Amino acid sequence: MKLQISLALLLGASSLFANESLITKAKNAGLEAIPSNKQVLMKLIDDPKDPITDSKVELGKKLYFDPRLSRSNLISCNTCHNLALGGADAVPAAIGHGWTANPHHLNSPTVYNSVFFKAQFWDGRSPHLADQAAGPIQAGPEMAAPPALVVERINSIPAYVEEFKKAYGKDVKVDFDKITGAIATFEKTLVTPSRFDKFLNGDTKALTKEEQEGLTTFLNKGCTACHTGIALGGTMQPFQVANKYKFITVGDFKGDENGMVKTPTLRNITETAPYFHNGQIWSLADAVKEMGSVQLGINISNDDAAKIVTFLKALKGTKPAITYPQLPESTDSTPKPSFD
Repeated sequence: MKLQISLALLLGASSLFANESLITKAKNAGLEAIPSNKQVLMKLIDDPKDPITDSKVELGKKLYFDPRLSRSNLISCNTCHNLALGGADAVPAAIGHGWTANPHHLNSPTVYNSVFFKAQFWDGRSPHLADQAAGPIQAGPEMAAPPALVVERINSIPAYVEEFKKAYGKDVKVDFDKITGAIATFEKTLVTPSRFDKFLNGDTKALTKEEQEGLTTFLNKGCTACHTGIALGGTMQPFQVANKYKFITVGDFKGDENGMVKTPTLRNITETAPYFHNGQIWSLADAVKEMGSVQLGINISNDDAAKIVTFLKALKGTKPAITYPQLPESTDSTPKPSFD
């Protein structure tokens, strides 16, 4: 009996040490956890010059869901970054104004955890969320609304003006920057901690044996060459390092001026198919194998791909509770929609 107990203790200790070793290995590879401490998290996502407050978040949420920010009064930020669909839209190429598909055949990235991205948009052209929010609102194939139209609409709605005063002070000028800034403040709160974060933060039992095996495979194959940091992505990386992407001719996207492409986050990846910048692969296992070929120059077997997918499933996080807002009503002076 004593021998059995000793063996059980020994095996348990061995398993604990192995788990702790895997945590260390993951951290050394550049993987970071979403902080479990709220104060530590706020230091990462907040801007002292424009601090996150409840009133700004609530205002930004309303603007995020408000289709009147589009020319047609039909498209909101949530149309392409649907918070009920993993923060994306579940179609290969984003659909915008006039039922127009993105002319470059670009897929809508998730908005969840985008506060951790080092760059926004597939070509990384925006440095932060407020600048990113301004792009789709103005873009012809997306929301197609000139800033002047958006500002006029919001200022024509007294309830919105009052909410801006509550959030930013009574002397606030409700301009385009304040509107997109409020949206960005709301987006900063869309953080989704997962069991993987608990594991990295020291809970050695947060991941199953199979998920840990998948993480080990993920690390050993070199996936952290691009998928690192808190977002497991969100940085600019060279694309087609080893081989050509099999669907590279779908759309004309070539990356930034240096051929760099923003690496997608792997958080909640099971919810954001189809994959890649042009949304051409629907199977997560196929996407893993394609990345092995394109970026790493290796053949990832079906078995190893399945192991990695098992780990990736553990990156599905807990979403913040979002209550769909009741939007303030328009007035007689609110500019009417147009569909040209």
